[in-house]
Amino acid sequence: MIYQGTSLSVQLLEDGIVELKFDAQGSVNKFDTQTFIEFRTAIEAINNTKEAKGVVVTSGKSTYVVGADITEFLDTFKKPVEELIPWIKQSTDIFNALEDIQLPTIAAINGIALGGGCELTLACDYRIADTNVSIGLPEVKLGLIPGFGGTVRLPRVIGADNAVEWMSTGKAHRADEALAAGLLDAVVAPEDLMVSAVSMLKDAIAGKLNWKAKRQPKLEPLKLSATESIMTFSTCKGMIAAKAGKHYPAPMMMVNTIEASSKLDRAGAMTIENEAFATLSKTDSATAQIGLFMADQVVKGKAKKAGKQATKQVNKAAVLGAGIMGGGIAYQSAYKGTPIVMKDINDAALDLGLSTAAGILTKQVERGRMNVKKMAATLNNITPSLSYDSVKGVDIVVEAVVENPKIKGLVLAEVESVVSEDTIVTSNTSTISIDLLAKSVKRPENFCGMHFFNPVNRMPLVEVIRGKDTSDETVATVVAYAAKMGKSPIVVNDCPGFYVNRVLFPYLAGLSHLVIEGANFTDVDKVMEKEFGWPMGPAYLLDVVGIDTADHCTGVMSDGFPTRMKKVDNDPVSLLYKNERFGQKNGKGFYDHGKDKRGRPTKVASEAAYELFAPHCSESKTFSKEDIIARLMIPMINEVVRCLEEGVVDTAAEADMGLIYGLGFPPFRGGAIRYLETVGLDNYIAMADSFAHLGELYQVTDGMREMAKSGKSYFTTDVKTA
Repeated sequence: MIYQGTSLSVQLLEDGIVELKFDAQGSVNKFDTQTFIEFRTAIEAINNTKEAKGVVVTSGKSTYVVGADITEFLDTFKKPVEELIPWIKQSTDIFNALEDIQLPTIAAINGIALGGGCELTLACDYRIADTNVSIGLPEVKLGLIPGFGGTVRLPRVIGADNAVEWMSTGKAHRADEALAAGLLDAVVAPEDLMVSAVSMLKDAIAGKLNWKAKRQPKLEPLKLSATESIMTFSTCKGMIAAKAGKHYPAPMMMVNTIEASSKLDRAGAMTIENEAFATLSKTDSATAQIGLFMADQVVKGKAKKAGKQATKQVNKAAVLGAGIMGGGIAYQSAYKGTPIVMKDINDAALDLGLSTAAGILTKQVERGRMNVKKMAATLNNITPSLSYDSVKGVDIVVEAVVENPKIKGLVLAEVESVVSEDTIVTSNTSTISIDLLAKSVKRPENFCGMHFFNPVNRMPLVEVIRGKDTSDETVATVVAYAAKMGKSPIVVNDCPGFYVNRVLFPYLAGLSHLVIEGANFTDVDKVMEKEFGWPMGPAYLLDVVGIDTADHCTGVMSDGFPTRMKKVDNDPVSLLYKNERFGQKNGKGFYDHGKDKRGRPTKVASEAAYELFAPHCSESKTFSKEDIIARLMIPMINEVVRCLEEGVVDTAAEADMGLIYGLGFPPFRGGAIRYLETVGLDNYIAMADSFAHLGELYQVTDGMREMAKSGKSYFTTDVKTA
């Protein structure tokens, strides 16, 4: 053994072949401080080994290297830019040192090689991968750019235009795709990886492969003519500006970095990358997106833990109600491998449920994301039925009938009488109290809420709602089933609206009050979409959700929180509902909905809606974009904080992910709590206090004021007060 560390080792194999093996003590290899220290020492050891003739860089794990340990770097990112630049340069110098070893090098890549793992392979002369490899540079998803030489080496290996596409999307690529792009030199079966890597390395040692010529382009400027450079970077910038927009600075910074360094050698190019990386690490977007990544890890970690704790395995499921929602649930379960019975009371409903599932599958096939065999297998996993007899042997039931407590109660009682005593029964309800529905069942410990979001196949979130009598075993099993369905489950406690709808409706109330005071709803939508970053403004969102559904939910919230969320007589939503303007579902709401010549959805602000509102609203008034954002976001953020303080949702991470996955909260803002802390609690409280005269929705909690005084973070503090 030439060198042995805790994260990697160096040993001499036959014929002067040196193996540099990454094999950390944890479950995966990643670049943390300890690994960097050992990496530098290992390279020095290789350089001092006279017998060495070539280096193969391997992994002792089932994956190669998953990237940098971003959690370890968060505190470092708080340092000034002038301190961050030399810090990141120290890391890139180590990758340069690997590239500068005066011996041929090859990366033998298995499993996952993302971020720093991909950059490690780029520092080698040759790259060979097994057929299972997933490789790429996903740093833009964290609001960053590659920081270990990726912006320098990748363009020089696969071309500037390909490199920009890889880095601007952050997509992970299959081995065959990476081979076609020129990143890989060969792809082999997993069992042949090491033998093939050593064979290629021996060819380089013997002079059959010119490794020095292979390395040289990575040390020089990009080989682009002036015309090619202008065309490449101008085109890329136009595409990125159109897709990323102003809220995501990393992709544009990345292409600007490649352009600026294209005429420089490696040293000059690395300097520009170091500066760009350090600059981005200080942006609110990077802070939010890194926070989002960490919050997602919290949610996934809890789901994984629940899977281990679950005492019951879900091998067969049932959904009651075969409408669009029931069909979506059936599709999702079947697609992810859990057979499901879809039960309803009439054939027409079953046909609708099956057509919903078939429609989703057909689109997958048309887009090349699924083959016909997989489509058939998924449909075969769905058993339509009119009889409760088909439900007897299932492990879990998801009730998804009409949103009416009496009807749901009857259905829940019926199905409980048919299934076995240990079968878990859940209700897919968006508003009805789980404790209320639990009165209809004899085994409330086996009952909870399982709130899916529409459309089920696209919305990642599932709220698992715990009732006062729900057992821990039931919660664990339902969370595990939701994760098995490919969803991101968060556990919330029962209350009006649960979590997501509870915090959504104060936001929508902000719209109603603005319209009543004379604001144009199209102006509000434009600000919340273009300036704040929501995928759709609140008025458009209401049309998509359904005005009838929204009016019903507003009533539930008003009953649950009569002082804070009291329903007003001239609420624009109620006015639309009373005039049978239900939004997209009947083509008229705040907007008139239709289709263009190509069949694409269209919307136009409805003159009928304006006429309907006019007698009940003040004269037209213009509000600043800052006021519009404040008037909508303060009620939402205040309610999120209340949910944390009351224990409705367990952690700030889950609170943020619930809004990201359930409502499409702008990812570059990281969620409501991340946004709150980015603004700063003191600044936020001062802003909210300036609107406190508008009512209880705008009044911050005493707990938030205490948090501000103590200088604590919601992400590291348990703020439950009840």
